[in-house]
Amino acid sequence: MRTVSIRPGEDTIRLGQLLKLVDAVPTGAQVKDVLFSGAVTVNGEPEERRGRQLHRGDVVAVEGMEDVRIA
Repeated sequence: MRTVSIRPGEDTIRLGQLLKLVDAVPTGAQVKDVLFSGAVTVNGEPEERRGRQLHRGDVVAVEGMEDVRIA
């Protein structure tokens, strides 16, 4: 499992930002397509909202990639 840290002073990161950060999508425009394909889960539940706020301890899974834990 890969760990991604939220910037100091911030409490959350948006799902769309995280997907770009971990190279799950090459561009922000493709985030929507990946989410609507059903390939992304947050804490085991399917997620389609690119603006979903992720908090420390959340686990994001993208089909075909290593899971990511937010720290």
